[in-house]
Amino acid sequence: MSELKRTPLHALHLDLGGKMVPFAGYDMPVQYPLGVKKEHEHTRSACGLFDVSHMGQILLHGPRPAEALETLVCADIVGLPEGMQRYALFTAQEGGILDDLMVANPGDGSLYLVVNAACKDQDIALLETGLDADHRIEVLDRGLLALQGPKAAEVMRRHCPAACELVFMQHGSFEIGGVSVWISRSGYTGEDGFEISVPAAQAEALARLLLAEEEVEAIGLGARDSLRLEAGLCLYGHDIDTETTPVEAGLIWAIGKPRRHGGERAAGFPGADVILHQVDAKDHRRKRVGLLGEGRAPVREGAELYSEDGKRIGTVTSGGFGPSVGKPVAMGYVDIEHAAVDTVVHAEVRGKRLPMLVSKMPFVAPGYYRG
Repeated sequence: MSELKRTPLHALHLDLGGKMVPFAGYDMPVQYPLGVKKEHEHTRSACGLFDVSHMGQILLHGPRPAEALETLVCADIVGLPEGMQRYALFTAQEGGILDDLMVANPGDGSLYLVVNAACKDQDIALLETGLDADHRIEVLDRGLLALQGPKAAEVMRRHCPAACELVFMQHGSFEIGGVSVWISRSGYTGEDGFEISVPAAQAEALARLLLAEEEVEAIGLGARDSLRLEAGLCLYGHDIDTETTPVEAGLIWAIGKPRRHGGERAAGFPGADVILHQVDAKDHRRKRVGLLGEGRAPVREGAELYSEDGKRIGTVTSGGFGPSVGKPVAMGYVDIEHAAVDTVVHAEVRGKRLPMLVSKMPFVAPGYYRG
């Protein structure tokens, strides 16, 4: 087994009593002494600080980088305004999803990408082989912190008031404590918050500065997962993968309108024939849905789903107990005829079939700041 990588905050995690586990090739904190449930609840009520430095941060340089990137993703990147970021999907020729990512337009002629840790190496290779020699990929050595929760703006205002002028999915360059940082108003919890890219050498000092605020607690991977699940957000390799198209995943909104049939830059991305056929014909056979359980027994990833009459209709891809919802929550894929909200399905858990209700997502009201 290869040695686990460490983020710039590794020593801080140990100082804070983090319980370290392997994750995407990194040694990461799954929780701190506060515990997963209390970390989750603290983020929903106040403010949590997450280390997401294991994610890949990349700059794409070269002529017309937006047009170049559109040959690999189905999003509208050409139409991405300066100072904004957008959710995008790398797609495969068969129509599946290779990874999901964020793309920001800093306005300096480059594009800033944040990709998943587990897919980082393959994404870098995809960019290097999929784009022409006029384009250069710069892999950055930076920390990435996520300050999340309803009091995140209150905390940020003390250190960088200008960043509080951002609205959801805006991105810009700022200074905190004399250090140049890139900040976006975004996150993976369903709450208001900021993601802060900082030079690796200054990451720990910035994290300690934010943790010194009384509203802020360090939050591990366990609560990060339960928070994103309640927010109805996909985890790559679980809820989306190479066997899943954007349409099946309920991510049709991530296919830019100019990239669809009839748009000014229709198709031109891998798998466009398959994906756009599903958009137009609406003939996909399965769909990602939210699921609410009864009782308190969580339904985990991999549980098989059955219809009322006992037919196998799908599989759970993410699941657990939702502390903010007060009951088990999950998402998974079901045959399209069983995907309507309020349909009763049954999840098999240790030989028992537990009733679940197909539900709208997100399971909690989002707190994104839109101005």
